[in-house]
Amino acid sequence: MELEFSGEIWFWRGPSPHHFVTVPPDACERLSEVSAQVSYGWGMIPVTVATGGSSWPTALFPKDGRYLVPLRADVRRAEGLDVGDTIAVRLTVDV
Repeated sequence: MELEFSGEIWFWRGPSPHHFVTVPPDACERLSEVSAQVSYGWGMIPVTVATGGSSWPTALFPKDGRYLVPLRADVRRAEGLDVGDTIAVRLTVDV
């Protein structure tokens, strides 16, 4: 399954701070349909993420009925991304 969308980068200040993009509701519905087949636990969904010229493997975080795309620091630096930027995201669900 491949999904494409745009979203705004935001920062979570929790005990393990990180940058995320929230998956839009329609894409979350599609992901929920396959989550039982692909999740490796805690509702995490393995994906390959692409934005700009960067691509990396990661897992989507489930949160409040939605999914969050974690953005690696090296990717943010390479692509010149920061909080508040809207980016195009392509997700490929890994099976």
